[in-house]
Amino acid sequence: MMSGPVVVRDRIWFNEADESRYFLVPGLIVLVMTVLGALLTALVVAREWEQGTFEALFVTPVRGGELLLSKVLPYLGLGIFGLVLCLLAAKFLFQVPFRGSLWVLGSGSLLYLLIALGLGLLISATVKAQFVASLMVVVTAFIPVLMLSGFLFDLNSLPVAVRFLTYVFPARYYVTLLQTVLLAGDVWVVILPNMAMLAGMAALLFVLTRMQFKKQLH
Repeated sequence: MMSGPVVVRDRIWFNEADESRYFLVPGLIVLVMTVLGALLTALVVAREWEQGTFEALFVTPVRGGELLLSKVLPYLGLGIFGLVLCLLAAKFLFQVPFRGSLWVLGSGSLLYLLIALGLGLLISATVKAQFVASLMVVVTAFIPVLMLSGFLFDLNSLPVAVRFLTYVFPARYYVTLLQTVLLAGDVWVVILPNMAMLAGMAALLFVLTRMQFKKQLH
């Protein structure tokens, strides 16, 4: 009986060709959703504070919830449109596989978009200045997407303290969700915890934003 040496062959799950675009494109989608949701909302609402538009609305019968809804719906529609364009580009332009369910991807994306909108509204309602609002969005949303979400760097290679810090930012959960749904499919042990965290963060941000708008209306 003849026996030969054992040969170990490495295999990358769900990306055997080691295509970098399979990991970069989901991160770019998160980046686009952050810009459409947080940055544009913060700039536009802060501009309305600077121009005195909200002061004029305060003397009308409009309620805080109605005012908040009027700022959310247009950018929610814009974000959904941007998401559709990003997914079409990912599928047909960059040839990224789509192995999961569309409704899972849509639900997770909607939750992250609501988080981005809530963050932009909360920042603009707090600082009321475009320049300061844009800086805060860059620090709290844009930089974390690039550096602390798993988009450019593997989170397991980060120092322990920085790795724990990543759990604060919603982009970490959305990047993981997108990579899982697009490349691996509906892996529920990964999808459910990340969607639960996104839902909790979205609810918290909108509660804080509603309190801030109510405070300003009185």
